[in-house]
Amino acid sequence: MAKAKPDLRVASDRLNTPTDLDPADVTKISEGLTVLLSDLFALYIKTKNFHWHVSGPNFRDYHLLLDAQSEQIFGIIDAVGERARKIGGTTLRSLGQAEGLKRVSDNDADYVSPLDMLKELRDDNKNLTANMRELHSVTDEANDVSTTSLLEEWIDQSEERTWFLYESTRDGTQGGH
Repeated sequence: MAKAKPDLRVASDRLNTPTDLDPADVTKISEGLTVLLSDLFALYIKTKNFHWHVSGPNFRDYHLLLDAQSEQIFGIIDAVGERARKIGGTTLRSLGQAEGLKRVSDNDADYVSPLDMLKELRDDNKNLTANMRELHSVTDEANDVSTTSLLEEWIDQSEERTWFLYESTRDGTQGGH
């Protein structure tokens, strides 16, 4: 039996899914989605970390809130990676790559107070929203309506997470804004 010849095409040729989007736009969008994917993995792990380690009198409420939020974040992850591939780009290949790209900081502290956890996640989600808005402008300019539409849904979800975390950290005696 003859030995099969190796495929000498570069990986990008073999992974070049057909699309009508401009190749330069595909590169910008898939790179943006890969950074977003890295952020989402980091935010998912951080949210789960706080979910597992939250304590105190509001334990049950915070534990359930963070569990629901981590599930929502995890639910976005596959769609982000697949969107990059659908348009002919590539995406995240390893945790090491994600570590180098992510904009969400880790929190490895032995103890974080429950309110500090919620405030930190609130700020992380707020930053994630701003970063998705930047990517939205790129996808909108490229006329990538599908990615733009998905980003709009993910932005809404991130804004809701930010809102819930914000409201959970407010003093119940405070009025107004």
